Amino acid sequence: MPAEAATTVKPTDTSHPDYYHRVVDCQWACPAHTDVPEYIRLISQGRFGDAYLLNRESNVFPGVLGRVCDRPCEPACRRSRVEEKPVAICRLKRVAADLKGDLTGRMPTAPAHENGKRIACIGAGPASLTVANDLRPLGYAITIYEALRKSGGLMRSNIPAFRLPGEVLDEEIDAILDTGVELRLGAPVDSLAGLLEEGYDAVFIGSGAPRGKNLELPGRYDSDRIHIGIDWLQSVAFDHTSTIGERVLIIGVGNTAMDCCRTSLRLGAKSVKVMARKPRSFFKASDWELEDAEEENVEIIVNHSPKAFVLEEGRLTGMLFDEMEYEFDDGGRITGSRKLGEKFFPCDDVVLAIGQENAFPWIERDLGLEFDEWEVPIVDRTTHQSTRDNVFFGGDAAFGPLNIIWAVEHGHQAAISIHRYCQGENVGERLPPTMNLASRKMGIHEWSYHNDYNPAERRLMPHVSLRERFARLDIEVELGFTVDQTVAEVQRCLNCDVQTVFTDRLCIECDACIDICPTDCLTITANGDEADLRTRLKAPADNLDQALFVSGPLKQTGRVMVKDENLCVHCGLCAERCPTAAWDMQKSNFSFPKATDEEAACQSRRRRSA
Repeated sequence: MPAEAATTVKPTDTSHPDYYHRVVDCQWACPAHTDVPEYIRLISQGRFGDAYLLNRESNVFPGVLGRVCDRPCEPACRRSRVEEKPVAICRLKRVAADLKGDLTGRMPTAPAHENGKRIACIGAGPASLTVANDLRPLGYAITIYEALRKSGGLMRSNIPAFRLPGEVLDEEIDAILDTGVELRLGAPVDSLAGLLEEGYDAVFIGSGAPRGKNLELPGRYDSDRIHIGIDWLQSVAFDHTSTIGERVLIIGVGNTAMDCCRTSLRLGAKSVKVMARKPRSFFKASDWELEDAEEENVEIIVNHSPKAFVLEEGRLTGMLFDEMEYEFDDGGRITGSRKLGEKFFPCDDVVLAIGQENAFPWIERDLGLEFDEWEVPIVDRTTHQSTRDNVFFGGDAAFGPLNIIWAVEHGHQAAISIHRYCQGENVGERLPPTMNLASRKMGIHEWSYHNDYNPAERRLMPHVSLRERFARLDIEVELGFTVDQTVAEVQRCLNCDVQTVFTDRLCIECDACIDICPTDCLTITANGDEADLRTRLKAPADNLDQALFVSGPLKQTGRVMVKDENLCVHCGLCAERCPTAAWDMQKSNFSFPKATDEEAACQSRRRRSA
């Protein structure tokens, strides 16, 4: 008996927030834990302002991210379990931002009282702005130092206006600055030691990864028509560059490369080729970025490795590439390669978009900050605190290039740490996430949410015509969803935050839930070890990344109810059919603490100790 018991799966602990949070795949995948199902539900009700504010609690920049987010939520969307395309989560976020109306009186305001603490933020990008957004309401005096003449960091300098209009960015940045945040533009920090001497209680470094990677090949420094991608995009953004040659080669296949090739077309290029060393499956650019570039007739050439820049009489005439062929294993990983030959591609300009690096020449090495072998500061991944207690990092400056939504989450976590540090609290002790469940049942067959499956396909984003979009550099290509498109798209959400909650003591093992389940995700069977249990389900569970729900022993037979969370689409039919209410549909709400929550907890502790 003891040996047998040791091989069985313990009943699933559904009291831990992470269990149900993982089932809300979109929210789990979002670094900032944006409550996707709820804001889509608010949009479906026409409550655009409420949806915007709910977004803003977590991602701070709904209008920006509704246009340019890398969308980690969408590949995770449970809709992809039943059809090819996920819900257009990002584009619905933009709907809320575009239609929010006048939110005067509902946006953050200056704090009633100052707390006497001063915080310096280096860089006016998303991480620093999030720190300011979270700490300013608590009475902190925030000063942001920005080397450029405009705020926004890489959101401003590296994302073209045809993807992110300046007025959208300005509006969301101003909402933070209007609370009394001091912004110093054209104010690069050339000495961290000097800044620390100004008496700031803490310093946050959100300076990004400002150095574009180079390509050290023959001919690299013999022409001024070879550009570093992020520097070139910045030059375009600030009107220092307005033309480019007719034939352009883009080296690299990340999102920056896509911005470079599309910008080139708007500056007059007639032929733009994106050169990739490896096959398309290895591209770093998002699928939608690639699609937008190819729609504009950008040619993407795979399996060509750069070899040399070719010049004639001091003028760049093209590049030489090695044509490559690769061998793969069953998992799609490259196991070998060989050179098939050489090929010349003519061009007038080359833009290098092969990655970005951190650079901290302005941080002295005798301040107590430790750096690793790559000259990257050592930063705690939870607290964002460096090896000097009063210096914190976030965004690309912390752990290398990521994306905007990751920078926002870094800002939230760093703000918590800065607050705890300034209040003399242990930085490593943080409030845990919390969860609340509430039944959606109103009657035997009545629910307080819409649970019918809508077979509609994903809506297509309308675009400005090819003829129109090249007239000016700042014409936004995506027009946003129409009302009809919005109505159709919100109905595709499967309400994954309405959880299937099982109470084993109420189950009579009648199999009604199993009979009606449209995805065969439910099984009543004898317990066993997980590997064995997965093979005995009605539909064998082969997605090891998704949890199995396993109940306690059922009172009739001692068997267990097993649910494969990978297959469940939260349709609610099990709860509707169950005669004993052993299954119920319950709305989950998760709370992810911010600096304001930590302050409330600190105040409570202080009152108890007084």
